[in-house]
Amino acid sequence: MKKIVVFVNAVLAGICISLGGIAFLSIENKVVGALFFTLGLFTIVTMKFNLFTGKVAYVFDNKPSYIIDVLIIWLGNFVGTFLTAAAVNLTRIADIGARAASMCETKLNDSPLSVFILAVFCNVMIFIAVDGFAGNPHQVGKYLSLFFGVAGFIVCGYEHCVANMFYISVANMWSAKAFLYLLIMTLGNTVGAWIIPLSRKFTEKYTKKD
Repeated sequence: MKKIVVFVNAVLAGICISLGGIAFLSIENKVVGALFFTLGLFTIVTMKFNLFTGKVAYVFDNKPSYIIDVLIIWLGNFVGTFLTAAAVNLTRIADIGARAASMCETKLNDSPLSVFILAVFCNVMIFIAVDGFAGNPHQVGKYLSLFFGVAGFIVCGYEHCVANMFYISVANMWSAKAFLYLLIMTLGNTVGAWIIPLSRKFTEKYTKKD
């Protein structure tokens, strides 16, 4: 039953990211669109839904079985984004798929190394946003870290695997290459999510010795 709850909350997170993606694709101004995209992650952290890019950062703080949860979350995020994209394509706002297609073409014509590095950068920002929201003692600081962390990665053009699940789906651009690039983005996001937590554990270990 617990795994079902994990999956359902992951599907809901995928839907939330998709709603943020719809807002982003609907706004011409990139900066304004980035701010509205943040509403997706804001909903996820306040309602405690499961987003892969946030949860994967805490693998080293949990039991090995947590890895199974993370994989379930990735799958649930995929289902949520795919279903939302399918619904969008049945509506009058389906033309946002054309903008998504232009974005996806750029992503899929990029080199695997570039996509990986941009995905690493993305999840460093996501960790700053999510961990800052969870741990910042100041109410204003919590929300500033969340909004600037997410809006920052959007403005910079970094690669977020769950957002890209939605963009590729709404653009109807799934292929073997698209799925391979999604896996590369997922790997990059995972590495990016671990940089600060592992560095923190390393410094804390040696700080205690001193």
